[in-house]
Amino acid sequence: MARLPLISGNWKMHHNHFEALSTVQKLSYLLGDDLDGKVEVSVHPPLTDLRTVQTTIEQDKMAIALGAQHCHWEDKGAFTGEVAPSMLAKLNVRYVIVGHSERREVFGETDEWVNDKVLAILRHGMTPILCCGETLEEREAGRTEEKVAGQVRAGLRGVSPEQVAGLVLAYEPIWAIGTGRTATPEDAQATCALVRATVVEVAGPEAAAAVRIQYGGSVKPANAAELMAQPDIDGALVGGASLDAEEFARIVRFGDA
Repeated sequence: MARLPLISGNWKMHHNHFEALSTVQKLSYLLGDDLDGKVEVSVHPPLTDLRTVQTTIEQDKMAIALGAQHCHWEDKGAFTGEVAPSMLAKLNVRYVIVGHSERREVFGETDEWVNDKVLAILRHGMTPILCCGETLEEREAGRTEEKVAGQVRAGLRGVSPEQVAGLVLAYEPIWAIGTGRTATPEDAQATCALVRATVVEVAGPEAAAAVRIQYGGSVKPANAAELMAQPDIDGALVGGASLDAEEFARIVRFGDA
């Protein structure tokens, strides 16, 4: 079945709200109106930029979805520095990245926390982008399947097949993030196929056929089209290349290459 590609720009800890405003306006101008129905685009700015980007998207009726990079799983509480999923929902956030490798590796997020966040995001009517991926050491030790499938199973615990069908999963090999190294299209396809096979196991074939799977890891305009041509890759989670509106627009227009 056809799955609408989702290209997501994760701005990480870059762009203040003035820079974010300029970037999203330029991106919208570059993309124009001719991508309607061909690809979906989301931007995930830092927390302090969300309100600025939200009002700009809505006032200018941009064909860009607002995304967040992170949230807690509780709706409120004594969690200094955190943001509640209910707060993001009030800003009309559509997608929330969950379990990004930097959150797992740098901040110690566990599979249990990631699953709690997935459930909380769904509870508030938003869509999780659930990330999974292996380190270079795990890859070289032949543990990619164990690591990736394990993260998918844990992240989808308690999620109904109907909910799984509407999710986005992102395979982001940790060894390829910010390193300039990229999995070959064949390697990326093989692991994304593993992700889909794991969804079959967890939620059934219908959910697996519908769920969208992104690839993330040094995605550039030069490799986007070849990656997106793979049958189990339904989009891209783009880091550094999404900070520049022109470069990101070229990735979004991968079909024009």
